[in-house]
Amino acid sequence: MAINTLECAKIFQDGLDAQMLATATSAWMEANATQVIYNGGDEVKMPEISTAGLATYDRDSGFVQGAVTLKFGTYKLTQDRGRSFSLDAMSVDETNFVASSGNVMGEFQRLQVVPEVDAYRYSRIAALAKGASQEKATFTPTADNILAQLDDDITAVQDIVGDDEPLVIVMNRKVRTILNNAKGIQKFIDTGDFTAGTVTTKVRTYNEIPIIGVPSARMKTQYVFNNGTTSGQEAGGFKADTQAKDINWIVIAQRAPIAVSKTDKVRIFTPDENQKADAWKLDYRKFHDLWIPSNKLKGVFVNTGA
Repeated sequence: MAINTLECAKIFQDGLDAQMLATATSAWMEANATQVIYNGGDEVKMPEISTAGLATYDRDSGFVQGAVTLKFGTYKLTQDRGRSFSLDAMSVDETNFVASSGNVMGEFQRLQVVPEVDAYRYSRIAALAKGASQEKATFTPTADNILAQLDDDITAVQDIVGDDEPLVIVMNRKVRTILNNAKGIQKFIDTGDFTAGTVTTKVRTYNEIPIIGVPSARMKTQYVFNNGTTSGQEAGGFKADTQAKDINWIVIAQRAPIAVSKTDKVRIFTPDENQKADAWKLDYRKFHDLWIPSNKLKGVFVNTGA
């Protein structure tokens, strides 16, 4: 019985992983984590490299010796989130368990996990950009002013990273509607491919830069992530902080944000294994975070509202 349960959990988790990539608007950031070193615990290490600049070549003594520095910065994972669900054994027999649990956990991930992960990542990017003075604050976009401001923000990034570094525009969907109505916008808008993990989709582009539309509820500068136990937080999930501002858009180098999910698992216990109830028990845990190394912060610019 235990072997069958483990195999079920393996198939089940593959399905959830695919759904996360297909529905999370920030899933593309996880592709940047390939160089992350993780050996357990709550810390990861990422390589940071720097070199000395050019020096004058001397025709007698030759080259001036330069220095290359490679070090691994340490970053801490802070978002350790989870939930447990119970499905009564009389309501679910073993033959249809996978279908029933798939419905429950699929809806849980679609309606709860994906929005929360997106919201955390975008608010985290906004906080890092603000700390690096890479923010245009209290801007109210209109059909008349949005193009000029968007161009200014793109230029602020491209002036640092260059034209060859792929950029992404992450935009509040309400703001994207304003962009769609801007005078002369059709000259700059097209359609292109955008790849997140193994999923490639068609997205709109602005001057060949992909635009990722995000629900406005996930585009705030601050959130409260409920702990599930404190009075008023029993339902779990997240909500915008009372001090939160809207994020209009984020212009970001595609390789700048590094999103890591180090524990994304489902545990399944049969009614015989469950010590608390005659029920199938499903545990879901996600341990994740997002960072932007200090040498890449200039590749980010955030535009926030009032």
